[in-house]
Amino acid sequence: MTAKPKPRSGFNWLLLLTHLGAWAPLANLAREFFSGKLIVNPIQDLTFGTGFPAFILLVLTLAVTPVVTLTGWRQLIPLRRWLGLYSFFYATLHVSIFIFDNNIDPQLIWDTIIEKRYVLAGLGAFLIMLPLALTSTKGWQRRLGRDWKFLHRGVYFAGLLAVLHFVWLVKSDIREPLTYGAIVALLLILRLPAVRQKAARARESLRRMITGKPRLAQPVSQPVNNRAPEHVEENV
Repeated sequence: MTAKPKPRSGFNWLLLLTHLGAWAPLANLAREFFSGKLIVNPIQDLTFGTGFPAFILLVLTLAVTPVVTLTGWRQLIPLRRWLGLYSFFYATLHVSIFIFDNNIDPQLIWDTIIEKRYVLAGLGAFLIMLPLALTSTKGWQRRLGRDWKFLHRGVYFAGLLAVLHFVWLVKSDIREPLTYGAIVALLLILRLPAVRQKAARARESLRRMITGKPRLAQPVSQPVNNRAPEHVEENV
């Protein structure tokens, strides 16, 4: 009897590009540090150099599910967890710089949070992201079951608070943060069940029109399974 060949797992170039792109902002900060370009106002440069990547990566995290819905390109799904973790990584650096900038003084930190609303919004986004990062593993998915999906929907609120943080931080020209706010709003709208169903039907109709292939038949019933779903994160 000949052994069946094991299925090959193709190399995920998209995941490699995600890792490289996510580390690029930190590498750029290190380059500027060692080249002496962070001398004039290092705290401000480090704050922006960690906060903006955290925000962009969070927006990209929110974009994965809508893009998959519109395109059917499910190869993007594994990227979402890494995008979220990298966003949290930069957010942690961002918050750490804020704490050190306030001399690690609890009273001074508290006064700054109360005085500046953009700090309050940013801290709220970070606190929401904290349990999401800690429970991002497959083990926690199994432990929490369906509650895991409910918990990780908190990323929607983190995205909205991050937009508020950006808008309130900018004192003059708020066109850029408002543009990102519109993008986040659109991504959240595309997650609404009714909108997702219409988008999926439109994608399927377009696929049939291009390929000429009939729609695949759907099973009438599914077997009952009380275990925690293996891919519950796909619709987060």
